Amino acid sequence: MASIRNWIEKGFAQIARTIYRNRIKTIVTVILVTAAIVSQIPKITVDTSMEGFLHEDDPAMLAYNAFRDQFGRDEVVIVALQPPDVFDMPFLQTLASVHSELEEKVPYIDDITSMINARQTRGETDELIVEDLLENWPAGKQEMAVFKKRVLSNPVYKNTLISEDGRFTTIIIRTHSHSSVGQDDDLLEGFDSASPGASPDPGPVSKRPVYLTDRENSEVVFAVQQVVKGFRTGDLPIWVAGSPVVTHFLKQSMMGDMRKFVLMATATVALFLFVMFRRFSGVLLPLLVVFLSLLSTLGLMAIFGAAIKVPTQILPSFLLAVGVGTSVHILAIFFHRYRDGADKEDAIAYAMEHSGLAVAMTNVTTASGLMSFSTAELAPIADLGVFAGFGVLLTFIYTIVLLPALLALVSISHKAPAIGKEERTVMGRFLTSVGNFSTGHPVAILIVSVVVILASVVAITSIRFSHHPLSWFPKDNPIRLATEQIDRQLKGSISLEVIIDTGKENGLYDPGLLDRLEDAATHVEKLEYEKLYVGKAWSLTTILKEIHQALNENRPDYYRIPRDRNLVAQEFLLFENSGSDDLEDFVDSQFAKARFMVKVPFEDAYHAGIFIEQVHTYFERHFPEADVTLTGMIGLLSRTITAAIHSMAKSYAIALVVITILMILLIGRVRIGLLSMIPNLAPILIMLGVIGFFNLPMDLFTMMVASIAIGLAVDDTIHFMHNFRRYYDQSGDPVLAVHETLQTAGRAMLVTTIVLSVGFFIFSFATMSNVRNFGLLTGFTIVMALLADYLLAPALMVLVNKKKAAGRDPQPPIESRPSPISRHTTGG
Repeated sequence: MASIRNWIEKGFAQIARTIYRNRIKTIVTVILVTAAIVSQIPKITVDTSMEGFLHEDDPAMLAYNAFRDQFGRDEVVIVALQPPDVFDMPFLQTLASVHSELEEKVPYIDDITSMINARQTRGETDELIVEDLLENWPAGKQEMAVFKKRVLSNPVYKNTLISEDGRFTTIIIRTHSHSSVGQDDDLLEGFDSASPGASPDPGPVSKRPVYLTDRENSEVVFAVQQVVKGFRTGDLPIWVAGSPVVTHFLKQSMMGDMRKFVLMATATVALFLFVMFRRFSGVLLPLLVVFLSLLSTLGLMAIFGAAIKVPTQILPSFLLAVGVGTSVHILAIFFHRYRDGADKEDAIAYAMEHSGLAVAMTNVTTASGLMSFSTAELAPIADLGVFAGFGVLLTFIYTIVLLPALLALVSISHKAPAIGKEERTVMGRFLTSVGNFSTGHPVAILIVSVVVILASVVAITSIRFSHHPLSWFPKDNPIRLATEQIDRQLKGSISLEVIIDTGKENGLYDPGLLDRLEDAATHVEKLEYEKLYVGKAWSLTTILKEIHQALNENRPDYYRIPRDRNLVAQEFLLFENSGSDDLEDFVDSQFAKARFMVKVPFEDAYHAGIFIEQVHTYFERHFPEADVTLTGMIGLLSRTITAAIHSMAKSYAIALVVITILMILLIGRVRIGLLSMIPNLAPILIMLGVIGFFNLPMDLFTMMVASIAIGLAVDDTIHFMHNFRRYYDQSGDPVLAVHETLQTAGRAMLVTTIVLSVGFFIFSFATMSNVRNFGLLTGFTIVMALLADYLLAPALMVLVNKKKAAGRDPQPPIESRPSPISRHTTGG
């Protein structure tokens, strides 16, 4: 094993010498390759939609797309108005103005509905009339009172267009489900179809539809907000909500936070680099390497069509904080060797030989922890794992290839301001004290560690899972306030969609089946789980009852389903001939598939799983002859958290197995390799315990912490164990080996931990709470990992490694050792 390790280390030195002697060619080649990749960045897209969390081939996504293709987009923008009196002529005129301006100025509208144009179905003699609610405006107080009574008594309007108490009214905007992109190419598509009602050709020539894009969604929301701004007054509060609005704000927050994080991470990294090296070259060269790695990673995302999504917003600042460590380890050794009089080529070769293998292993373990997400059932988590992993490996490649070439080309003075003796002495004394404590009280440290870990395991049992995008926003955020207000007053802002496919043409003419749909609405409206309840449930039976009442002299006692199948068919035909296309929202053209809408509030989707199962069980039991599918926005949110839990368990297992194997291979001893995982796992368990103890939500972001943190925490353990093994083999004394390791590797471990933890603590300035929690927990875990490597790892090594007879007596290292950072061996 040692011979292989020596051969690899010599290989790194040879690579460095080759690059040094061909520095111009190397730099030009790197520039050309990088430019080709980076040139693709303008093609990168942003997708903050709720459906963007799932893979395109996810069964839930396929069902949702089939629903959108048939019935249109279920996501709506809700504009809620609260005037002093809804049923007041001046307000109704204002409502008409808002409605008209929205219809005129908001792009991609498929349908806009308010009290101005709500469907009113009535009969005159033998004629069925379907007209706008305010086709004839009320004149005078008496007609206004009649109008008010008609609106408040109509079950169709309740909790959709008007609140139960009549104080709120809404304008509901539904956009096209498909994007305008490529629309011109499809104008003649379908003219060669076989026949009406024939199944579409599933062959390879069919194009996959492009749904409304994130950019188009933002255009819609922005236009709505601009119109509303012109009408909102102190006497007329107006709220704008709905999942498209939530998506738009997520995008705004994400893009603003990304810029802020990159600037803060760059400033933080630059500051620590300057403090560490006291040279501008020590600041600029690592930043150049890591920025090229970041840009190349974004270019690869564009090339492979991976959009920037909510979880991947952490990628730029993450790579800045993590990637700079590789350059630090190489430069620390190079500057010390160069100051001691070696020429530049020898100093570069020595640094690469000394640290190349260790930094290679630390980058591989970090990338392994990240790539454990690559099999995630959630698309953005898988993308983050893949591209963050590639980004880490690209940083390593740029460091190994470009950094030696830049060092060869840049003029660097032999004598640079060194870290002061007093500063060295302070750090040396601190690390000596750490070594004395960890080696002097190994049993006590082990007992305390076991107690803390057991307490953490107990706290872990209190962890609650969550996927509640609305709760990510600040409590005073206008979108959150608007959504909560609309949920309170109108009993919901998103929907669960149930599709009942009878499998036969005109299957929905069956009065018995229609009765069961009515019974389902009554049953579902009574369902409730945790904070999730049903504000309204309805289907095509609502329209049918309106028709039947209208055709029977508008008598209220005829607001029911006809008992004759032929009569049902005739009444639906009359409605279609009236000019209204509202049936298209509830039934397919063959009257085989029915849409059953369930309106619910925007609550935690984790609880929705049980609620959805209750609905699904009911429909499966009462519609055994039909194929029942549940979808809609709440269904996607529920599938997202379920997939996240599965992915978390899988990624944790993958990361643990891969990193354990790599630790054993690097250290070369199975027992020590397995023991080294204890200080790696302890911080993860403590972090999970903190989540449970403080009742933090285990959401998509906090789920990522463990796999990311273990990939980072293992870096310090690698440096500690690698150096301990070397010093223990030389001295035969575990106590002395611990002191030697702390005085060398321990110094750079401290510096890189500060840089990494601060890099993640930057996320505490995020707009959204889920990103703040992610940053704080990851930074905390990295600090805990350093403590484990400073205390628990030395205690374990002292307990399991006996002092050899030939070893020299342990003498704690003196604080005046030369170059605290440069003495850090093997990549520390």
